[in-house]
Amino acid sequence: MTEAILLVGGKGTRLRPLTVHTPKPMVPAAGVPFLTHQLARARAAGVEHIVLATSYLAEVFEPYFGDGSALGLHLEYVTEEEPLGTGGAIRNVASRLRSAPGDPVLIFNGDILTGLDIEALVDTHRTTGADVSLHLTRVADPRAFGLVPTDPSGRVTAFLEKPQTPEEIVTDQINAGAYVFNRSVIDTIPAGRPVSVERETFPGLLADGAHLQGMVDSTYWLDLGTPHAFVRGSADLVLGRAPSPAVPGRCGDRLVMDGADVAPDAKLSGGTAVGAGAVIGSGARVEGSTVLDGAVVEAGAHVQDSLVGAGARIGARTVLEGAVIGDGAVIGADNELRDGVRVWCGAQIPAGAVRFSSDQ
Repeated sequence: MTEAILLVGGKGTRLRPLTVHTPKPMVPAAGVPFLTHQLARARAAGVEHIVLATSYLAEVFEPYFGDGSALGLHLEYVTEEEPLGTGGAIRNVASRLRSAPGDPVLIFNGDILTGLDIEALVDTHRTTGADVSLHLTRVADPRAFGLVPTDPSGRVTAFLEKPQTPEEIVTDQINAGAYVFNRSVIDTIPAGRPVSVERETFPGLLADGAHLQGMVDSTYWLDLGTPHAFVRGSADLVLGRAPSPAVPGRCGDRLVMDGADVAPDAKLSGGTAVGAGAVIGSGARVEGSTVLDGAVVEAGAHVQDSLVGAGARIGARTVLEGAVIGDGAVIGADNELRDGVRVWCGAQIPAGAVRFSSDQ
């Protein structure tokens, strides 16, 4: 395996306000853009050439990662003029691939944090002679996902959209968002129009008699599509529960980036990550949270399972639980924001204005 396609074009709508100014794969997780973890894991598995399929805020990626040489990779960037869906995005970058028709190409989504054994997936693809191989994972409640049943040999037998009744739940296996395609299969995807690989490409290949192989790997897996999941994923990276060679420091209860100022009596725990230039005041408690670059958490504040955007300010004694504070927002002293509240970028909340919360 020498090359891969990384799908990073999504708008990250469910993650707003985190993604107002930053594409989802570039939001920091455990101190570095989330995409860094994916690139580093691919490189560790032997991938050398990666094509990034970009769309939303596409101009952000290349200035940060350049040609990829700092990570031991060769990176290329292809921007969609109009959104093309997962299958359309794969087809749109095909001209940049170097593989021969029968060679495997790894494809993975830019919002999945996983401990997948990438090399095992490629080996499964080769040894079974599959046209496409899919990483499958098992979940306790599959109703929010598309189901992928397989026969005893692991060959995919169907693709079932989100089940609603117990009778429709025929398996707990779901599509986990990483694939190996034979290069020739990519060329069969229609060009120049939106295509969903999940709803069109895979069912179409199955109907045409192609060999689609599933490999169940139920190590760590998390879809980072919501703020709550993103905060949890960052904390799990810091704690070492989710594997990544790109975490900038030792795994543990906390990760403090160079240039941050943490008061001696502040308490950081639960996988908290504090970005460069951030300030954590005296007596503040920050648990299982992400505080991005330049943010300020003032004295006595309590931040739990929350994300504080770049340059935001959390006032003294304010409590955040499960909250998301956008870049540059200012939350005055003595507020309480709980249960999924989101504060937009640049918003200001006066001191003592909010003492309860509701889901938004």
